Amino acid sequence: MAEKLIELKEITKQFPGVLANDRVSLDIEKGEIHAIIGENGAGKSTLMKILYGLYQPTSGEIYFKGKPVSIKTPLDAIKLGIGMVHQHFMLVPSFTVAENIVLGVEPRKNRFMMDYRKAVSITEELSKTYGLKVDPNAKVESLSVGIQQRIEILKVLNKGADIIILDEPTAVLTPQETEELFKVIRKLVEELGKTVIIITHKLQEVLALSDRVSVMRQGRLVGTLKTKDATEQILAEMMVGREVLFEELNRIEVPREEVLTVKGIKARDNRGLMALKGVSFSLYSGEILGIAGVEGNGQSELVEVLTGLRQAEEGSVMIKGVEATNKEPMEIRNLGVSHIPEDRLATGLSKKATITENMILGYHNREPYATKGIHMNKKPIRERVSRLIKEFDVRTPSQDVTADKLSGGNMQKMVIAREFSFDSSILIVAQPTRGVDIGAIEFIHKEIIKKRNEGAAILLVSADLDEIFRLSDRIITIYEGEITGEFKRREISKKEIGLYMTGKRKGMRQGGVQDEEI
Repeated sequence: MAEKLIELKEITKQFPGVLANDRVSLDIEKGEIHAIIGENGAGKSTLMKILYGLYQPTSGEIYFKGKPVSIKTPLDAIKLGIGMVHQHFMLVPSFTVAENIVLGVEPRKNRFMMDYRKAVSITEELSKTYGLKVDPNAKVESLSVGIQQRIEILKVLNKGADIIILDEPTAVLTPQETEELFKVIRKLVEELGKTVIIITHKLQEVLALSDRVSVMRQGRLVGTLKTKDATEQILAEMMVGREVLFEELNRIEVPREEVLTVKGIKARDNRGLMALKGVSFSLYSGEILGIAGVEGNGQSELVEVLTGLRQAEEGSVMIKGVEATNKEPMEIRNLGVSHIPEDRLATGLSKKATITENMILGYHNREPYATKGIHMNKKPIRERVSRLIKEFDVRTPSQDVTADKLSGGNMQKMVIAREFSFDSSILIVAQPTRGVDIGAIEFIHKEIIKKRNEGAAILLVSADLDEIFRLSDRIITIYEGEITGEFKRREISKKEIGLYMTGKRKGMRQGGVQDEEI
C-alpha cells in the first residue's frame, strides 16, 4: 500500500463573500504525480496555497507523514520539504541564473557578501543532478520561458523540496518545452523519489503524465481516480457537472474575399523596443486565421495596431480596400471590425458598470437606443440586452448587477455577446477562452465557428495551441515580431509548429539550409 505523505482533512477556506474550499479532504501519496483539475474558480489553487502556507484555512487539518502540522508560512512548508512553482514566475529578471537559484539561501563570503563562485557551483551541481541544463551566468531577462521554468524548479530543489507543486506549468510553453518538462517531472519522480502535484486545466496532459487525478468543482472535491481509469470525457463531465461534447466543429465552405491586408507593419512596444518587424498577411471572409506564438512575441502589439490602440511606425493596414493605418478605434469599428481584447478587465469592460451599460457600448449613440445621440431609450436597450443575455447564456441574477459580480467565464461571454452582435465582417479575437471553464469554452468555440460560417473573417490570437488547431483554417506563426511560417491547419502537427514558434522559418532548416515544405 502506498505511503500517504500528505492528508488534507475537511479543509475549508472562506473569503469575504466567497467559499473557496468547502470541506475538502485529499491525500497525496509518496512518489506519485498527482493532478488537480477543475474549472476556473473551483478552488484548486487556493487549496495548494494553503498547503504551501500562503493562505490559512478557515477550518480543517493538515497531516504530514501521519502527524498534524501547522503551516503558517511558506518557510514552514519548505522546512517540511514542500516547494511551489507558481504560474507567474517569481524570478528577478536582472539577476543571473545562479543569483536567482540561491535567492534567499545565498552562500556567504562574509556577513555582507554573497559568494558568487559558490552560487555558480551550486547551480552547476543542481543542473547536473536533475538533468536541467542552464547557464549559471546568463541573465534571466534574456532567457526563454521554458528555461525560466527550469530555474524555478531548480530554485525549489535547492531548498530541499521533496514535494513539488506546479501551478499551470505548461501555460506558456511550446509543445517541445512541454515535452521536455514532462521528461524532467518523470525523472524527478521515477529516478529521484520526488512527489509532484500539478495544477492544470489541460486534460490531455493530465492523462499523459499523472498517476492519479483529483477533480474539484465549486470549491468541493468531486472525486479522485487513477488516471488509467479516466478519459478526457469523464474528467470534463466531473469538472462541469454535465455532459460536455467536444465534437468536430461543423465548418461550411463560404465565398472567400480578401477583407484585411497587412503589409510591412512595424511598431514598438510600451518599452520603446521594436515589437513588430515588418509583419505582412491577408485575411479572407469565411475563414479563421490563427496566430500561434509564445506570448510576448508581438501578438498583443499586432492586435492593438489593427484595432487603433497602438500606432504603427511603418507599413499599411487596408480594411475592405480602405486605408485604415493608425485610424482611431471608433473609425476602425465603423469599417466593420469587432474586437475581443485579451484582457477583458483592462480593455473589454467596466467592472463597476452594469451588465446593461457594458453590453450596450458601441450602440449607445445609435437609434433606437439613443435619440439624437444624447438621450437613452431604456426600453429598447433593456430588450436588446435581455435578448443577448439569453442568446449567449450569460448567467446573471439581473442585467442591472455590476459586471464585477459575474464569474470570469460570464464576463467573457458578455464581451463576446456585445462584439458578435455588431454583425461585423471582421472579428479580431484575442485569447477568447483565457480563464474560462470547459463548458464556456465549448460554447465560445461554437459561436466563433458560427460567425465564420456566416461569412465573417476572424483573426484568432491564442496562447492555447489546442484552441488554435481546433478553430483555425490557416495558421501563421510569429517569433520576435516576425512571421516565420504559414500553414493550412491539417498540413502541420502541434509539435512541428512549435519549431516555428521558437524561430525556425518555413523554407529554412536550422542553420539556414533549405527546408522541405510542410
